[in-house]
Amino acid sequence: MKSAADKMTVEQFAQYAATHGSCELMHGEIRQLTPSGFEHGDITGRLHFYLAQHIIPNRLGKITVAETGFRFDEEQGPVVRAPDIAFVSAERVPEILPQSFATFAPDLIVETLSPTDAVSAVSEKIMWWMRHGVKEAWVADPANQTPTLHWPDGLSRRYGINQPVDGSKVLSGLTIDLQQVFSS
Repeated sequence: MKSAADKMTVEQFAQYAATHGSCELMHGEIRQLTPSGFEHGDITGRLHFYLAQHIIPNRLGKITVAETGFRFDEEQGPVVRAPDIAFVSAERVPEILPQSFATFAPDLIVETLSPTDAVSAVSEKIMWWMRHGVKEAWVADPANQTPTLHWPDGLSRRYGINQPVDGSKVLSGLTIDLQQVFSS
């Protein structure tokens, strides 16, 4: 275990990430991320598109794409995580947008599974986000063409390809046709 002096600061991490590609900071230590595959990027892009079509015209808040960092200071050291998609409600968006990592949790995050993702690691990541204030987390599964929505109370709902996503507690009124998201 590294001592506090050996752990990377958020400022050092920002410089490192600028030149070393996709990574996150977990308790002062770098977690290198594998670049996403094409299918992952396509599905994440489609989900972002459909979410943005609901969020932007209704002025519900801000939606961000991959590599947008959210900073948390934990006892074990600083953390910077970057979900595939994040939404912050209008009531919580700062007047002046942070130039660096946001120091608050998004209201909703989306993670798209990659073939190499371990179910336990994704579950841990979703629980971590929930402990830090996320109100809703989506896990999009390209292999099964399904998203599962998770909430902090432990409830979740998995949607099939022929069901529209219509159960968001954070984005009321949202409906997404999954065949449009998972079509090839």
